[in-house]
Amino acid sequence: MEPPAPIVKFTALKKRYGTGPLVLDGLDLTVAKGDFVTLIGPSGCGKSTVLKLVSGLNPHSEGSLEVLGTKPRLARDRQAFIFQDATLLPWLTAQGNAELSLRLRGEPPAVRRARAADLLAKMGLADFGGYYPRQMSGGMKMRVSIARALTLSPQLLLLDEPFGALDEMTRNRLNEELLSLRDQSQFTALFVTHSVSEAVFLSNRIVVLAALPGRIHAEVKVDFAYPRQAGLRERPEFQAKVNEVSRLLHQVEVTAP
Repeated sequence: MEPPAPIVKFTALKKRYGTGPLVLDGLDLTVAKGDFVTLIGPSGCGKSTVLKLVSGLNPHSEGSLEVLGTKPRLARDRQAFIFQDATLLPWLTAQGNAELSLRLRGEPPAVRRARAADLLAKMGLADFGGYYPRQMSGGMKMRVSIARALTLSPQLLLLDEPFGALDEMTRNRLNEELLSLRDQSQFTALFVTHSVSEAVFLSNRIVVLAALPGRIHAEVKVDFAYPRQAGLRERPEFQAKVNEVSRLLHQVEVTAP
């Protein structure tokens, strides 16, 4: 019996913008169904560029990239992208923003209202559907952004430092909520962060990238069982894994050209 096809497959991939220097060089990476893969590395290593290539927002320069068995741009309807900023429309309520992706797909009003309300409730926002972005905290806005993405029932979820601007307590809580939603929705995730602790808590695989040009320095498996609870962060084996990834990041920083 053949193994299932990968969700994402990079083969000898290179990326440059125009005639500029290489941004990514020789990327070989496979993301399997159900993986939660986090990309971590210094600024300039191409983490966000990887997500843009997978989403089809940018083309690669050399090598090959398959997403959900096809070209990235042909897989857009089966993936969703959560950016660093919540990117909510200020004239729409939380309910309206959560419905937006389904509205753009032409879903009937009753379907999109029910789906968005369900996801907002799962994000703890059942009583805040009528709030506008100006009335919401940063954490609430990001919850709406996550709900909006998940209304599409994506097979692949791309997340570009969505919690980077939040305080540690809110970030930790949203990490836990994201994994809870993943248990229910069974999406595959490709995540970017600068936080080692966040990477270890969320991921089953962490890819450490070196910079200038971006390339894979190391991959770390994280074997803690899912579902993961807040108490995991207090266990010595969790801190040991954080230390392991931190050492690899330090190697990248001291060897950067």
